[in-house]
Amino acid sequence: MAARTLFLLSPAHCGGKRAGYLMNERATFPLARRIRAGGIPLGDAFSFLSGLYFRGKLAYAERFGEPIVITANRGLVPADTPIGVDDLRAFGGVDIHQGDPRYREPLERDLARLRRTRRPVVLLGSIATAKYVDVLLEALGPRLLFPADFVGRGDMSRGALLLRAAREGRELDYIPVSGAVRSTARSRTKAEP
Repeated sequence: MAARTLFLLSPAHCGGKRAGYLMNERATFPLARRIRAGGIPLGDAFSFLSGLYFRGKLAYAERFGEPIVITANRGLVPADTPIGVDDLRAFGGVDIHQGDPRYREPLERDLARLRRTRRPVVLLGSIATAKYVDVLLEALGPRLLFPADFVGRGDMSRGALLLRAAREGRELDYIPVSGAVRSTARSRTKAEP
């Protein structure tokens, strides 16, 4: 039996308006009540914060492997891990930047453990974003893959693609991040021929 693919889901922004709605003590919508009452899965929280793109990443990763979320201060965390308001506030208090040790050290710790496995590792996120891709590439090198169909697509298009593929039971083809041209111009990526 082949090892289940590990999907690394790029993080959601935890310091914006949507995070404020979710953490608001007076909020009455079900997800806000649940996070205050004992917690919600990390994947549900980030799906609320990021909308279609994260929902697509989570649905796809759950369908075809194991979803692991890149976080601002706890490294790699399984998407089904319960979090509360304090966790969300702590995520929002750390800048996701490769130069910040509060972010980088937990991520490097978890990547060191991941290097010892033979499981396939697929990034579901933009490869143009150095803040996590550089750290992942240093640790995983050519083992780090991403969906070839992400090339030239924006976040919303990627989210819709992943939701469709999960619904249809159609796994995408993956290519190495290290073999791709990374471009920050308008968050687009181009694969080398």
